[in-house]
Amino acid sequence: MRAPAPSHQQRAHPPRHLRLRPRHPAARAPRIWNDQLIRYAGYRQDGGSITGDPAYLDFTDTVRRLGWQAPGTPWDVLPWVIETDQDKPQLFDVPRDLVLEVSLTHPDHPRFADLGLRWHAVPAISNMRLRIGGIDYPLAPFNGWYMGTEIGARNLVDADRYNLLPTIAEHLGLDTSSEATLWRDRALVELNVAVLHSFNAAGAKISDHHTESRHFLTHLAKEERQGRTVPADWSWIVPPVSGGITPVFHRYYDEADLRPNFYLDDDAKQRGKGRCPFGHG
Repeated sequence: MRAPAPSHQQRAHPPRHLRLRPRHPAARAPRIWNDQLIRYAGYRQDGGSITGDPAYLDFTDTVRRLGWQAPGTPWDVLPWVIETDQDKPQLFDVPRDLVLEVSLTHPDHPRFADLGLRWHAVPAISNMRLRIGGIDYPLAPFNGWYMGTEIGARNLVDADRYNLLPTIAEHLGLDTSSEATLWRDRALVELNVAVLHSFNAAGAKISDHHTESRHFLTHLAKEERQGRTVPADWSWIVPPVSGGITPVFHRYYDEADLRPNFYLDDDAKQRGKGRCPFGHG
């Protein structure tokens, strides 16, 4: 399996979807263990510290047991683990020239670049089962593009991810002596400014949470005028930054299981944590 090489002239990243052999009673369908095609490894260090993404500590341990030669930096792209009915799980390194990454800079703080932060440009979900017409496709990766807050308010900020708010605050010289200084909020906003600025400067498609909130409500209104339900989870639609000043915050949404649809099965979730339900590896 080889991913399409990114174009250095056009980086709009149109949504793509790849659907492989469906599930069959006589044989398991192929599948990929990784929850996303591009994710960074996490390493436990002596003394309890962590290098890289803590969310992928166990997955990193698993691929190392399978033979991956881990470089050990904070930004090592994890190999793919692909499983077929005919063979045990196999490792496939992702060529770095196929991974478009964006180094983070800030328009008002030139030394922000000294932090050495980056993120990959294209989110591609790879472990969800696609159901169409009663047929299941366990290997059906698809991509979209990032909303800035996914990177700047979750991936780089969550306490169980890179947890960078204290580092950003220190770098910006913010007063962290009290929560009342709102140093977390200020650091969070500046990090999100850096993410949007950097992706736009690199020509990598990204959107901000205010624009996407308006787009979603416009879509919802069009569908409702045609008598169609738009199912949505409020906790996913409302952004993790400035949620209360976006229009999607101030209403509730219908929930429905419409198909075709994607589903995250328990065994796929376990594989994404590096734990094969069938005991491979």
